[in-house]
Amino acid sequence: MVYLSFFEKKRRKVCRYEKKSYLCNRNRETNNVSRDAQMAESVDALVSNTSGFTSIPVRPRVWVRNKEAGKVLMLFPLSFYTYLLCSLLMGTDIWQEIEVLNQEFVRLGISQSVDYEKYYLYSLITHSTAIEGSTLTELDTQLLFDEGVTAKGKPLVYHLMNEDLKKAYELAKEESAQNAEITPVFLQKLNAALMRTTGSVYNVMGGSFDSSKGEFRLCGVTAGVGGCSYMSYPKVPAKVEELCSILREKQKNMETFRERYELSFNAHLNLVTVHPWVDGNGRTARLLMNYIQFCHHLFPTKIFKEDRGDYILSLRQSQEDENSQPFLDFMAAQLKKLFASEIEKYNTGRKKGFNLMF
Repeated sequence: MVYLSFFEKKRRKVCRYEKKSYLCNRNRETNNVSRDAQMAESVDALVSNTSGFTSIPVRPRVWVRNKEAGKVLMLFPLSFYTYLLCSLLMGTDIWQEIEVLNQEFVRLGISQSVDYEKYYLYSLITHSTAIEGSTLTELDTQLLFDEGVTAKGKPLVYHLMNEDLKKAYELAKEESAQNAEITPVFLQKLNAALMRTTGSVYNVMGGSFDSSKGEFRLCGVTAGVGGCSYMSYPKVPAKVEELCSILREKQKNMETFRERYELSFNAHLNLVTVHPWVDGNGRTARLLMNYIQFCHHLFPTKIFKEDRGDYILSLRQSQEDENSQPFLDFMAAQLKKLFASEIEKYNTGRKKGFNLMF
């Protein structure tokens, strides 16, 4: 049996393998070689999967350095969780961690489980509407969609929000299969789907518009503590057109796993910052983010409802600084959390047993 332990002392790590010690120096050159070697196989499998090919399961390995010879000697297989620990100790950045988690998610075949996609969609919807104030739980959403049962004591509007958002996601999935171009009309179509039963007609100084049809606002809007104001409504159509044009162009050149995810995150940030509609901006922005992920065959990102406060703060910081990095950092952390939680749930479920009850 191989016993492996890690500890850090004065920026050095000791790896024990069958009572022989090898020194893993943490100088820049060695660290780069080690991390590149570790990630190469994982990234190959990951790219194969996101490109639509069947991935070949790859066991993560770690390079170790011989104390006396001073050079890399060997690599040996590690468990997935030991590999994650090793990566963290070696200073692996969050996107490398996300790629490893994604590889394990794919290797386990989690998304191929019966009805997994359906119930994950229910979860996406529940968390998205919860960010807007809905109190429906995932179980409430499941009973609503599968049995037509409403949650006792909870407002009807929350049920309508979830039902409309479900139709909007189904529309987005259909459109992604055709790689529908992102245009202002397309965005209005998505917004109309999720505002179908909760939107209304507004008569304002700028004119009349119907939010249930995805029409852009003809009035100013404020939101949040302190009354954060968004751009004046006459500027909205041109800004949405500019955003769509940039997204269409960038989608042609996104090649890496990280680039594709970050494009979807930036689409989310910019659409919610423009705030084209009187209502449903957050849900539409999250749906647009997931739509881009559907188009690139990426696992759709969920923003956890319990992280709503940090989500709003990251948006505000990026908007105030006119710098997308705070929001990109938040979204990367959410994606890492998502993969880790899905893997943990899957593994817990596989190990779970019970005693027959008589």
